Amino acid sequence: MDAYTDFANVYDTFMDETPYEVWGDFVVELINKYGVTKPTKSVGKDAGSGTTGDEAYNTEENTEEALEEEKNLIAELGCGTGSFTINMAKRGYDIIGIDMSSDMLDIARKKTQAEGLDIMYLEQDMRELDLYCTAGTILSVCDSINYLLADDDVIETFKLVNNFLFPKGVFIFDFNTLHKYRDVIGDVTIAENREDCSFIWENYYNEDEHINEYDLTIFAKCGEEDVFKRSVETHYQRGYTLDEMKAFVEKAGLKFLACYDADTHETPTEESERIYIVAGECGKEAVQ
Repeated sequence: MDAYTDFANVYDTFMDETPYEVWGDFVVELINKYGVTKPTKSVGKDAGSGTTGDEAYNTEENTEEALEEEKNLIAELGCGTGSFTINMAKRGYDIIGIDMSSDMLDIARKKTQAEGLDIMYLEQDMRELDLYCTAGTILSVCDSINYLLADDDVIETFKLVNNFLFPKGVFIFDFNTLHKYRDVIGDVTIAENREDCSFIWENYYNEDEHINEYDLTIFAKCGEEDVFKRSVETHYQRGYTLDEMKAFVEKAGLKFLACYDADTHETPTEESERIYIVAGECGKEAVQ
């Protein structure tokens, strides 16, 4: 079964304690320190406004306005149900959400509409990223990069990111470390029970490939009666070291700028379980 199908319907329930606000504060801090993107004046502004139509390119003034919109645009890879996307939009950023799961995006669109926001969502595999323009900032949080299981997949994704970054734009992403999968959650079973749903999360770590397989068994309530539907999904994520990620960044033509432990916001250590990396656009001619 494809990942994030039935699980999409209960994802937000089991992620309800995720500190999206804290993540947002830190990401904004990183954008302000290393990037070029600023919040737009009006929340919910159409990400494409001012950049389409022949009239947008008829005058120098409109061209400058279009470039300013691109510089202040954020694209989020692996946006899921849009919780972090919405958080950033509420801060005044013009943001596009991108994910390959149609089920997750359906929920994201409903949540966005309920919030009265106007966010564009694109159903794309990040390995085939294709934007209509450049973006001043490209984000990926909540270990989405770990779903890329091969070196070439990571490098190709990062090359595409570099291609679609506005000049001097930044790519901010996090990833779960090899240490986390190997030493913390590998071969561990996690279970959680809620009133209307529950799950069993069984981890199986492959030392040779550094890939963590986790089998999710989900029980979700159906309708008004006390009837629960059982479904199973299998997910695969690969653990990476900081040195590996730095090498991927450089091979893709990006410039490594900084890294932080996701919990302490300090320099990562051997015990870091999740790490943020900030990489900068390095000139399209640098991409081979």
